[in-house]
Amino acid sequence: MSSREAVLSLLRNEGAFLSGEEISRRLGLSRTAVWKAVDVLRREGYEIEARTGLGYRLTAVPDALTEAEIRSFLGETAVVGRELRCFAELDSTNNYLKTQTAAPDGTAAVADSQTAGRGRMDRSFQSPKGRGIYLSVLLRPPLPPERLLPVTALAGVAVCAAVERVCGVRPGLKWPNDPVLNGKKLCGILTEMSLEAETGRVQSLVLGIGVNVGQGPEDFSPEVREMATSLLQALGQPVSRPRLTAALLEELDRAYAALLAGDLSAYLAAYRRDCVNLGKTVQLIPFGGGERETAQAVDVDGEFSLVIRGSGGGERTVRSGEVSVRGLWGYAD
Repeated sequence: MSSREAVLSLLRNEGAFLSGEEISRRLGLSRTAVWKAVDVLRREGYEIEARTGLGYRLTAVPDALTEAEIRSFLGETAVVGRELRCFAELDSTNNYLKTQTAAPDGTAAVADSQTAGRGRMDRSFQSPKGRGIYLSVLLRPPLPPERLLPVTALAGVAVCAAVERVCGVRPGLKWPNDPVLNGKKLCGILTEMSLEAETGRVQSLVLGIGVNVGQGPEDFSPEVREMATSLLQALGQPVSRPRLTAALLEELDRAYAALLAGDLSAYLAAYRRDCVNLGKTVQLIPFGGGERETAQAVDVDGEFSLVIRGSGGGERTVRSGEVSVRGLWGYAD
């Protein structure tokens, strides 16, 4: 542990004034090393009060996606987030983890901004600095590809659970994998799988999640602004990004454990409860072109596919790779 990390941990845990001499004694550091560590922390955005005769006290922490801040909120996880890599900027957290061929199962990458964030169908995902959470997790499940089809839906439920824990409000889910608040998109989820060519065995799965936390309307491009929102816009108050990141890692860890155990019943029930499309008329937009179809969304099946009822009364199932779904009047409604 560096001098900076040691001093930060001590000040965070103490909560009261500590003299430089006391910090030096407890940590086995020189007074000069303590002063330098405090100076570094202040330049990183930590507010540290200094009073003659009392010493130092941590009064405020930055909304920083650093390992130290995220781990200060993170409990024990079985797999996801045990190895956590934090960056000021990446082109894409998914792209980064796809190059980490030796990284262990559950490795997480978090960036404060992305220069080439991506969503489904190679759509751009806007990732401004200091506004969102851009998180990817590398998974190496010992399962065949067909057992991994629900991963993106599980991630959607995990996002809803994490937001509810931290913010006290639970988003809905627009089928197949978009958490929404007030009818607007709050989060994007992208899953990318790598298979061994000769055997078809799963080598890795990278699950990317981008949550809009502190964006204002001006942070979204005009074409995105009408369908996107952030927690700040929806709740009217700021949300701690490191705290929410920690909650996301914990909920993803629980979802991964359920996937490996083969028991998704609780996640299917949560998905059905959260899905904003069920019981409503929706528009089906085929990928690759074609006419839109209007249908009734009646259920989500055991594989998290959407069961619809057409105008003739017959029911059929559509999968996420076949169509995009929109509400009758807007993005979700």
